[in-house]
Amino acid sequence: MSQIKRVRGFQDIYGENARKYRYVVDTARNIFEKYNFEEIILPFVEDVSLFVRSVGEETDIVQKEMYVFEDRGGRKVALRPEGTASAVRAYIEEKLYAKGGYQKLFYEGAMFRYERPQAGRYRQFHQIGAEIFGVDSPVADAELIKMVQDILDSLGIQTRLEINTLGDFESRKRYMEVLRQFLKGVEDSLCEDCRKRIERNPLRVLDCKVEGCRQATADAPVLMDFISEKSLERFERLKEYLTGLGVDFTVNPRLVRGLDYYTDTVFEFITDKIGAQGTVAAGGRYDTLVKQLGGPDTPALGFAAGIERLMLLVETMPEDQPLVSVIPVVSEFNIQALKAAQFLRKEGIKTELILKEGSLKSKMKVANKFGSRFVVFVSEKPELKDMESGEQELFENIQDLIEVVSGKLKGALG
Repeated sequence: MSQIKRVRGFQDIYGENARKYRYVVDTARNIFEKYNFEEIILPFVEDVSLFVRSVGEETDIVQKEMYVFEDRGGRKVALRPEGTASAVRAYIEEKLYAKGGYQKLFYEGAMFRYERPQAGRYRQFHQIGAEIFGVDSPVADAELIKMVQDILDSLGIQTRLEINTLGDFESRKRYMEVLRQFLKGVEDSLCEDCRKRIERNPLRVLDCKVEGCRQATADAPVLMDFISEKSLERFERLKEYLTGLGVDFTVNPRLVRGLDYYTDTVFEFITDKIGAQGTVAAGGRYDTLVKQLGGPDTPALGFAAGIERLMLLVETMPEDQPLVSVIPVVSEFNIQALKAAQFLRKEGIKTELILKEGSLKSKMKVANKFGSRFVVFVSEKPELKDMESGEQELFENIQDLIEVVSGKLKGALG
């Protein structure tokens, strides 16, 4: 019988990668909570129309990347390709706006897009993200960007920040008409994808990484020339706030993001360490989306970061707690070994009870494979072995041994 293998673009996360995944998520969670964000756990499956109406019918995500299917009730549903639309849907459906004030939500979990797998990008991938509903001030934009930088700094990841403004919805609409006419004039110099984007999503042409497209659009109309005074003023204030917070940034007039719902502020944190697709965290403002999806007129903004990409960039993690393995010298001491392991765990000590049957030598081999720092031999009297120094010490009871091993573990952690 042939072996069943995982589906292309999906992955098993285990061992060191699982520890790194948890480190990234826990680091982000700690910072979200410091900024007083509340967690929301979103469903994996949504009505497909949610993403068509929010992300944009002509975007690459909706056109070619979503996993769409009919459920047994005949409903057309999709595996979520991103988190913002689901968060907005929940904000409206659960009437979170009725709580008053403004809402700050964060989430983490799997997203699904049928795209070409590459470094740090899978068809099932994972994101951390956060959204703020009900705040119009650019102070919120600055604080959100600073929070993202705090997460990256805490993970030891070096990036550069690029920002831009898309202006309000009307400003962007005027610009897109002028841009579309320009692109038709250089259509023959564009890649196949960008030729398709001229009608359905012309802004994305400016963000194309193909060198021929970048050269062809070098003299394209500049979005900033079409933006309203109000949007320009808020962008200037955002830059002032970021400077005041000590956040370095570059204004990139070609930064547009790929989703239809963005207005005004957009930003990306970028690295050069994982190839051309170097964006590790990105976001912006989407002041019309809540109303567009049937909710009250609500300003909003948010960001998301790919966990797999962050994992690629994490170079150091906190040292794991040293492992203590418990070995019954002979099977007659199994009950005492079970109890000893539980005593150690109650004291907060990372403990492995060696479950393998066999000789003491074979059990020690297992303890070595686990990377045990100390081994507790259980017989008439418990005995502690330091696996680094080779020293062994006999104790009258397990409580005395726990006291000593706790001190040694603290010493081992420095």
